[in-house]
Amino acid sequence: MERNNIRYLARIVVETQTPLAVSSGEKNIETDAEIIKDVNGLPYIPATSIAGVVRHAMKESGKDNESKDWGFQITSKDGKGKGAGSRIIFTNANIVDEDGVVVDGIVEKKSDFLNHFDSLPIRQHARIDHKGVTVKGGKFDEEIVYKGTRFCFEMEYVNNADKKSYFDDLISTICPSSLRIGGGTRSGFGKLNIVCIKTKELNLENPEDLKKYIEKSSSLSDMSFWGDADDNKASGKTDDGIASYILTIEPDDFFLFGSGFGDDEADMTPISESFISWESGKGEFKDNAVLIPATSVKGAIAHRVAYHYNRLTGRFADKIQEDLEQFTGKNNLAVKCLFGSEGNPSAKEKDEKRAVRGNVMISDVIQAKSGQPDKLLNHVAIDRFTGGAMEGALFTEKVTDGRGCKYEIDITVDKKGVQQLFNNDKNKKDGEKIDNVYKALECALDDICSGLLPLGGGVNRGNGVFSGTRNNGVFIKLEEE
Repeated sequence: MERNNIRYLARIVVETQTPLAVSSGEKNIETDAEIIKDVNGLPYIPATSIAGVVRHAMKESGKDNESKDWGFQITSKDGKGKGAGSRIIFTNANIVDEDGVVVDGIVEKKSDFLNHFDSLPIRQHARIDHKGVTVKGGKFDEEIVYKGTRFCFEMEYVNNADKKSYFDDLISTICPSSLRIGGGTRSGFGKLNIVCIKTKELNLENPEDLKKYIEKSSSLSDMSFWGDADDNKASGKTDDGIASYILTIEPDDFFLFGSGFGDDEADMTPISESFISWESGKGEFKDNAVLIPATSVKGAIAHRVAYHYNRLTGRFADKIQEDLEQFTGKNNLAVKCLFGSEGNPSAKEKDEKRAVRGNVMISDVIQAKSGQPDKLLNHVAIDRFTGGAMEGALFTEKVTDGRGCKYEIDITVDKKGVQQLFNNDKNKKDGEKIDNVYKALECALDDICSGLLPLGGGVNRGNGVFSGTRNNGVFIKLEEE
C-alpha cells in the first residue's frame, strides 16, 4: 500500500478584475441566472469550478504529465474496475471582507461592506444581428459579482515522492492573465488577479510536520497554520498561445452605453456599476462608476471584422452571386474563428451543428467617473408641415461626458483556438488565409482607435467616437494544415 506522506499546501487569495458570474443554475423574479451563494447569502466559487478550470488549463498547457493524480476510473470488460480519488484537493473560495478576513462559517451580523452583496448587479444582454435588431432568443439578463471582490481558497497536493515541480506548475497555471473562471468568460467576465500565495511543504513522517498537519484548522479564516509559510509571487504572465492587445482610448466628447432605463431627468440613461477598491489597503465600494460592457465592444468588433475580412478576400456585394448571409455573422469564417458560433441544428455536418466557443476575450471596463457630470441632450424630430414636434419623437438622453478620461480595453486572443477552427472548417473557400483573419481583427481595432468605429448607443447622433492607440499584439506564426 502506498504511503502518501508528502503534502504540498497553498493558500491563494484572488481578486476579480472584471465581474464574476458563477451561476447556481437557478433563476428568480429579478434575473434569468442567479449567482451561487453560501449559507450567509454571500457569493462563493465552488471547489469544483476551480478544479475544472485548473485541470483544463494544465491539459491545454501540456504540463499535465500526472493526469492520474486528478483521479481516474477504469472499467474492464468483465465489469470489474479500478480507480482512485484525486490527489489534488481544492476548497471552496470564500469571500474576503473589507479587513482582509475570510468569511467562513455562519455570520450573525453582516458589516455594511458585506450587506452590499445582498443586492448584486444585474447585467442585461441582447444579441444584435447585422440588421441592427435583436435576434430571437437573444435577450436575457444575469446576476454578477462586483469587480474587486476578493476570494480565498486552499489547495493540497497529496503524494509520496518529490513532485514539487508539478505543484509549482499547478500554482503557475492559476497565475496567467488568460485564465478566467465562471460563466461569460467571452463576455467580459471571470478575469482574476492573484493577490497573494502562501505555500508549505510537509513530510508526515516528520513528527513536527505531522502535528502541524493534524492541528491545521479547516476554517479559511484561521491563519495560525500559515504564519511561517513562504510567500510566492504570482507571475501573471501570459501563455505562449495568447496574443494580448490593449486599446488605450479617449472619447472625443460623449458616449452612451444604455442602461435600458430612464430617470426623473432623462428617458435614456447610461449604465453604471459599483466596484470595490483596495487602494487604501481596505475594501471600499465605489458607486456609479463608468461601465463599458465587453459585450457591446465585442459586438461592434465582430461586425467590423466581417466587413474587413470580406474586403480582404475580395468579396463585395456587387460581385457575390450567392446569398449575402453566407458571408455575415457566424457564417463569416473570420467571425466564427474569432468569436465562435452557437451552431446550426439544421446543418447536415455534425461539426456544423455543435456550438463552438469564441477565442477572443474582452474585459469589461469599470472605472471611477471623472469630475465631469453626465450631460443631458434633448432630441426632437420636426414635422415639416406643422413645424412642431412629431408625436413620440421628443426625448431626452443622458450621456457620459468622458472628455479628458482614458480607458483601457483588454483583449486577448487564443491563437491556437483560432488556428484549430480555421483548419477544421470544411466550408473554406479558395484563397481564404488565416493571416486575413488576424488582419481583419487588427483593422477593426484600428478603426476604434481612429474614430471610424464608434462604440455604444446613439452613434448616428454623434455619440461614441473614440481616438487612441493600441499595442502590437504579436501572433506566433502558425502553419496552416
